[in-house]
Amino acid sequence: MSFTVSANANMVFGVDDPVDAVAEVADLGLEAVEFWGIEDVDAETLRDRCDEHGVSVSASTCVGVAANTQGEGPGLTDPSLHEEGVSDLERSVELGEAVGVDALVVTVGPERDDLPPGAEHRAVVNALRDAAPAAEAAGIDLVVEPLNNPVDHPGYYLDSSYEAYEIVDAVDSSAVSVLFDVYHQQITEGNVIQNLTEHVEFVGYVHVADVPGRREPGTGELNYARIFEALDDAGYDGYVGLEYSPSTDAAATVERVLDFVP
Repeated sequence: MSFTVSANANMVFGVDDPVDAVAEVADLGLEAVEFWGIEDVDAETLRDRCDEHGVSVSASTCVGVAANTQGEGPGLTDPSLHEEGVSDLERSVELGEAVGVDALVVTVGPERDDLPPGAEHRAVVNALRDAAPAAEAAGIDLVVEPLNNPVDHPGYYLDSSYEAYEIVDAVDSSAVSVLFDVYHQQITEGNVIQNLTEHVEFVGYVHVADVPGRREPGTGELNYARIFEALDDAGYDGYVGLEYSPSTDAAATVERVLDFVP
């Protein structure tokens, strides 16, 4: 297997503090934990707990303007917030360094109806391009996440993985890539295996959950054994993060998902 499986402490294990999930993550044979809210964690305590159990911190979320999953409010899509957005990305990197995180999830904010076509795209590219040197210096990957509009995030700008690839290509930094969430992209686009394998060079992180319901893989319409096999065959060597709401006992669902991993 070329990729590493991680689990989201908040969503899978239902804890507010990722520190409380580290031991169970290790007991289940996972090598990494991810969580939401980089500002809210005690960095030293989390690092110590992860060191104790041999677990890495694969990802967390950015802060401020770079952390808007909604269809309203401030976001990197607003060119008038460029300086604030870059500052929030750089602050996220500083917080990530303290925790020892490998990737930071960038969510770009709302689609705007007061801007000309292409303005949101350019604003996101420009903010990431200016923040990329800080991420490169820290060895942290900024992973830009498309989200689905129809079910979970109405009004969010970046719903297309193909536009996300274009953004990453335009930024042209080793520290900026795409977070491909199979759940979101199945709802928005489908054809996830071909999409992932043909664009794997742009993908720096993968999230998984099944459709419908955002439950664990194996509960819905997606063939995760085949998806994982295709990822492995394509040479993807990043993280695959479990980000789902368990349908039953969390540990039991993780064990069943691991059965799909080649």
